[in-house]
Amino acid sequence: MIAPSPPGIPRTIFEPEHATLRDAMRRFCEREIAPFHDAWEAQGVVPRAIWRRAGELGFLCMSLPAEYGGADADFRASAVFSEELARVGATGPGFLLQTDIVAPYILHYGTAEQKQRWLPPLAAGELISAIAMSEPGAGSDLAGIKTRADRVDGGYAITGAKTFITNGVLADLIVVVAKTDPGAGSRGVTLFVVERGAPGFSGGRPLRKVGLKAQDTAELTFDGVRVGDDAVLGAVGGGFKLLMSELAQERLSIAVTAVAVCETALEQTIAYCAGREAFGERVLDFQNTRFTLATLRAQVAMARVFVDRCIELHCAGGLDATTAAMAKLETTELQFRVLDACVQLHGGYGYMLEYPIARAWADARVARIYGGSNEIMREIIGRSLEGGRS
Repeated sequence: MIAPSPPGIPRTIFEPEHATLRDAMRRFCEREIAPFHDAWEAQGVVPRAIWRRAGELGFLCMSLPAEYGGADADFRASAVFSEELARVGATGPGFLLQTDIVAPYILHYGTAEQKQRWLPPLAAGELISAIAMSEPGAGSDLAGIKTRADRVDGGYAITGAKTFITNGVLADLIVVVAKTDPGAGSRGVTLFVVERGAPGFSGGRPLRKVGLKAQDTAELTFDGVRVGDDAVLGAVGGGFKLLMSELAQERLSIAVTAVAVCETALEQTIAYCAGREAFGERVLDFQNTRFTLATLRAQVAMARVFVDRCIELHCAGGLDATTAAMAKLETTELQFRVLDACVQLHGGYGYMLEYPIARAWADARVARIYGGSNEIMREIIGRSLEGGRS
């Protein structure tokens, strides 16, 4: 199994072992996810069993060291999984949030005890995780969060509300962003790990969304949740710096998925247009169709090359915040244009949810919002214009 490539541009970032991994991940996605995804969308959540199965196969948290249940792999393994999930339209399982976001926080900033306690069950799919940043009134402004963690004997009491939390219904382990010093701005932010069942913690209603219907997203409430000092992740007051240090990988992960979704949408649309007739001709034979698809294919090919280069940089430790913001901005904007054009080329059927292109169109809209809205991406890139600041 070889990695999909832009026309005439072989992908060079993968090793032979990635082809074997891709083949295994493709079988898993085709046999154990795709046939059931419609049912999961109706239920608004995926079963815990699919998490355990992914863990059993070794597909979760592969970048973790072997001692914590990982495979000592770099980001390329996660990229392969992102691409294969996108290929079958699997937006439900929140595997990548656990693999690319939550586990790295614990690995990079957790104590030895925290890592040993939480990382192996995350890699095994026995624990499901979430990160609670967004709040009803804060949006992308992490410095403006209101959730606070007040010092009490032996630990902290966390009070506040979070919203738009991916994996929020299923999560057993939640990295919570809270203010330990409300007067200190970004320097007063601390990360805490809260476990489900902690007194005062409650999951709110699952949120009804335009897309990503199988991916459980919820509100969370913290009503004086008591945690010990051993729940602090990293240094007290150092949370904002930790969040910023991990955002490049999160945004690259979004970009990887966006390009894979574009490639899949083009493949589906070309096949549809080749098999559909209008006015006695194949839709694909109309000049407007060919020119539209040709333009999109060229743009997606360029995006693929840029994102592959970003993957190389990230694996070498050289992906900066500005470049990651560029990748997230341009690929998600392209994703929206590609899917909108592909829906149009499907005609009325493009608006029917039994067609994958319609679901992909609805699912893709949020990519310009999460991981930091694209307006924020433009601000990050804009700040780098003078003096190369990132």
